[in-house]
Amino acid sequence: MQLFLIVIVAVFALGIARALRMSRKSVALIEKYEGDFKNPVLVEEIFAAVREDFLLNRILVKHGATLEDFRKLNAKLMIWGDFRKYNRYVPVTSFFNRTTLEYLLAHKADDARALTEKMMNHFHI
Repeated sequence: MQLFLIVIVAVFALGIARALRMSRKSVALIEKYEGDFKNPVLVEEIFAAVREDFLLNRILVKHGATLEDFRKLNAKLMIWGDFRKYNRYVPVTSFFNRTTLEYLLAHKADDARALTEKMMNHFHI
């Protein structure tokens, strides 16, 4: 029973550490590109960070997502979500969350407004 508890605590701790790491990366990119969110290097850095994370990379592989998909999705999110609220900026933060990334890639053909509203609702913006 103690071993089970130790495993549960370890899995929880690793999950929290991963979530904090992805949040720090997202905020760092938001701060780095503040005032220059249309810089194409931003999308490349987002894609690279997502590929480095084992959970998010699995979603990329599942959907066969490419850098070009990220560019198109980012452009759609920039139309209606080009504003920052605290440490959230929809065109960046949306790629660093498992559920929002899954939704974006599954609905990449949807219109810009619908995608952005879904992301804003998810992040309570």
